[in-house]
Amino acid sequence: MSNAVVVENIYKKFGRSQASLWEQFLRRGNGSSHPGNNGHADLPASADLNDVKGARPLNGNGSQDGHKRLVVAVDRVSFTVQKGEIFGVLGPNGGGKSTLIRLIATLLLPDDGFITVFGYDVVRHPLQVQRLINRVSVEASFFKKLSPMENLLYGARLYGLEGGQTRRQVVEILTRLGLDRRSINNPMEEMSRGMQQKVAIARALLTHPRLLLLDEPTTGLDPQARHAIWDLVRDLKKQGVTILLTTHYMEEAAQLCDRVVFIDDGRILMEGPPAELVAREVGREVMECWNYPPEAHDWATRRGLRHEESGGRLFLYPGEDESATADFEARFQHQERLLRSATLEDVFLKLTGRVLRD
Repeated sequence: MSNAVVVENIYKKFGRSQASLWEQFLRRGNGSSHPGNNGHADLPASADLNDVKGARPLNGNGSQDGHKRLVVAVDRVSFTVQKGEIFGVLGPNGGGKSTLIRLIATLLLPDDGFITVFGYDVVRHPLQVQRLINRVSVEASFFKKLSPMENLLYGARLYGLEGGQTRRQVVEILTRLGLDRRSINNPMEEMSRGMQQKVAIARALLTHPRLLLLDEPTTGLDPQARHAIWDLVRDLKKQGVTILLTTHYMEEAAQLCDRVVFIDDGRILMEGPPAELVAREVGREVMECWNYPPEAHDWATRRGLRHEESGGRLFLYPGEDESATADFEARFQHQERLLRSATLEDVFLKLTGRVLRD
């Protein structure tokens, strides 16, 4: 099976890593380039002042003199997506997922590395790439005074799609996503955010993309709508559409994705099929205990069992220790506990931690 997407050694940063030309001019004018001061006017233009001894300290916002600090959003990321595959990009907020999607969609330029979509380089051949893809993001925007029908027909015309066939296709897609005939022709400002997200997905499908980029497409949707979108995604896969999905719902990734990659702080942590990652990193089962005595933690430590404490709960991971669960239940017969199957969420928490981040 050949590759639909190749991401090779991609690096993307935001913010400033050096003094502006105006700042350098002012420093030279103040004699900053003389030995014994901290002006750094003699530094090369590529110098990062945060790494230079004597550079002015960052302010409370992590910036220098009010300027944005350097943030590396994607740090030497490489992976491939095969044709007809559903590939998931998972990670915490700020991990680099949406930046990666924008790079593939030609909305951002990489600082280093390269990306190809069906053989076309996203930097050298952006128009060819744009003809092959479409993107659904959590912040999709519309003309709110217009109806879903009017918004989608407008979008279709931008792609050169017109006529009765397009109108019938709009009705078919929106109906399948759960919109009734009345909603299709009412202003979008009267719709919930979840309903508007369905319209965003319908708009992306109008162009019959070969690569569909779904950036958290089911955020804000109720379970029924989410499952309807899952069914639609599976049907698109059967039709040969390649899908790249970012999501915070680990169940969604486990249900839909052939392979997933975990990304955090702009770096890849792990890649593989969801079921294989769960089996390898967590095992078959997880035991959650609450209102537990200190002896339960001590027992897990003595036994060499992987365990975590978080939010007043003790998480035990028996792994290959098949007798651990029976031994625990025999020793702590009245312990409040839940024995459940391990999930992709357990892998996520193992890799990124259970502590909330700013």
